Amino acid sequence: MSDFRFDYNRDADMFALKKTRATEGLTASPGTPVPGFGPRDVIVAVTHTGICGTDRHIYEWDAWSAKRIPLGITTGHEFVGRVVAVGDAVEHVRPGDRVSAEGHIGCGQCEPCRTGNAHICDKVDILGIDVDGCFAQFVRVPEQNIWPVHPAISNSIASIFDPLGNAMHTVMAAGVSGRSVLITGVGIIGLMAVTIARAAGAGQIIVADVNDQRLAIARELGAGLALRTDDPDWVGEARKATAHDVGPAVLLEMSGHPAAIRGGFAALRNGGTAALLGLPSNPVAMDLPNDIIFKGATVLGINGRRMFETWFQMENFLLSGRINLEPIITHHMPIAAFDRAFKLMQKGEAIKVVLTVPENEDLV
Repeated sequence: MSDFRFDYNRDADMFALKKTRATEGLTASPGTPVPGFGPRDVIVAVTHTGICGTDRHIYEWDAWSAKRIPLGITTGHEFVGRVVAVGDAVEHVRPGDRVSAEGHIGCGQCEPCRTGNAHICDKVDILGIDVDGCFAQFVRVPEQNIWPVHPAISNSIASIFDPLGNAMHTVMAAGVSGRSVLITGVGIIGLMAVTIARAAGAGQIIVADVNDQRLAIARELGAGLALRTDDPDWVGEARKATAHDVGPAVLLEMSGHPAAIRGGFAALRNGGTAALLGLPSNPVAMDLPNDIIFKGATVLGINGRRMFETWFQMENFLLSGRINLEPIITHHMPIAAFDRAFKLMQKGEAIKVVLTVPENEDLV
């Protein structure tokens, strides 16, 4: 957009969703000052933003949120939009660019950052958790975190790169090609993992959850067998579904539920690989000798997305047309309807909700 013009007024106000009270809900704050920016910062006018599980934790103000989230912060970390202002030292981003961004802001100095592992930075700041996020008309992001969005990728899909990257990182780290896969927990990211695993050449894909709607979508996306984890025989059924009844070669744990975690490890075959993304609310007791040590299992802890290897993988998969995300995005709503959106997610009537920002609709 070489002819793009936008008057970004640093003295103006904007609409934002903030966590202002230590109770359920978010606060619509139309008088929020627009973000200032430094020499290496980029200001993005948000056009679409996704609600994720972390946002729901913050909305509900659970025990994790009460310990982790500072009151007064603007929430949200999944988005796409147009660049409207850049700092004087920004070199590769221009006003008018359509962009998303990596929400983990590394320090750039610790050992993980300097050895290609910035996704596990020792001093990471997370958008919408440690610094003001994207449930707002404008968001400030360092240039190094900006990701240019390919013209062939829709705004709805670009707005959910963050959770898609979680799923992509988990699947690719586990090496699913030609191997049987069990996915425990088919919420938003678990469903994404189904379509990615299929595109990456997985063999038998088994899913386990307690929600019939999500299990049905998982089958639509490529799962060959869907099991309910409240069935006492589900672990045995998962093992029987694989060649020679030895169990799946890969476990992708997306639920964070203690029973599902233990069941997934019990189903995993000897020598299998477990990639763990789901976050339990409390410590989980495990049968380490039988489920990990004697099995010779490889266990991978998955955090965020590899910067920016995972982003290139996402782009390549999307442009190939091999992954299907449309059944996962169940609702599009204006950001002012955020309360209804969260309620729909709580009721199980919505899976992935993408919020639009009407104030920026001319920039789409």
